[in-house]
Amino acid sequence: MVTRQTLMCRLGSGVMLLGSWATPVVAQEEALTPADATGIVLERVLVNVNGDVITQTGLESRQIDAIRDRGVQPTTEVELRQVLLEITPEVISTAVDELLMVQKARELGYHMSDEQFGDMVSEIMVENNFGEEEEFHDALQDQNGMSIEDFRRMMERQMLVSQIQQMEIMSKVTLTQTEARQYYDENIEQFTDPPTVTMREILVRVTPGIGGTVNAFADGLAETKIQDAQQRILDGEDFSLVAVAMSDAASKANGGLVGPLDLAFVNEAVAEVLNGMENGELSPPVRTAAGYQMFELVDFVESQPRPFEEVRDQIGNSVFSDRRVTEYLSYLDGLREDADIDWRDEQTQSAFDSFTDERASRIGRSTQ
Repeated sequence: MVTRQTLMCRLGSGVMLLGSWATPVVAQEEALTPADATGIVLERVLVNVNGDVITQTGLESRQIDAIRDRGVQPTTEVELRQVLLEITPEVISTAVDELLMVQKARELGYHMSDEQFGDMVSEIMVENNFGEEEEFHDALQDQNGMSIEDFRRMMERQMLVSQIQQMEIMSKVTLTQTEARQYYDENIEQFTDPPTVTMREILVRVTPGIGGTVNAFADGLAETKIQDAQQRILDGEDFSLVAVAMSDAASKANGGLVGPLDLAFVNEAVAEVLNGMENGELSPPVRTAAGYQMFELVDFVESQPRPFEEVRDQIGNSVFSDRRVTEYLSYLDGLREDADIDWRDEQTQSAFDSFTDERASRIGRSTQ
């Protein structure tokens, strides 16, 4: 089993699948003289987005979360590398998009106040039965390797992204009654139910002969039995009671009742027998592949569209979802076009670019 520590170590080497080098971030202490300030390497930069960076450690953290979300637990280096190759394009694409939205949110003046963060922490402490804040801080460090400052940055990032989505994107997505009605009229087939049939059946099976040939003796017995069933019904017995007594079909437990069935899925020979029958009418016995059958038509419902009022919410959800995704993608594309994105790792950039075709469908699922 791969532990979190082992996984993080493997991710440290596995991420090199995406790039063999990255530019270091250098920190200089004020006390150092120019001659001594050779620099202390703190982190490796994968991409600079409008002055903010995504580092290798940041990417690895997201990779760990993505692997955990998948519910998989790589046990070998080969498995880990394969999972990394699969998840990293989306991970790096999402990281860039989130950073752009956070930057836009700050530009528009959105932020998380001390009061908002305090309320959030208090709610989490109550839900998880933490008595003291120190206990909560220790749990963050032990379970997630996070300080309270790390946690605040994470929660603020999520809040800012959510605010941008709601205020700058979703608020622009609307669907009027007229548009919904027009969509209904232009796509009426989507809201048209197929014709259905409900019937009762009696089946007398015919045991096939050797090699699938017709067993004349068995066929004759079955034909006689279905005729007896027909006569009992004609003499006044209820079809359902005769079905219980004489049918070989599984539906006998329900008095032979079958349906409602989509007419398109009804056996062609059976559909031909039912065609033109009236509700309550009894069909003559017919020979089918299974044996001898007889039917009573209970109900036939013609193909017809559902009323607009009945599907109004369905139309709203479908069209609104499509428009939301379109608006979301358009907004992100605008942020990307206006951004100064400086890639420091060619293979990481390649992974980012490779996700372009998948991006729309993934965003569609994540915003629903």
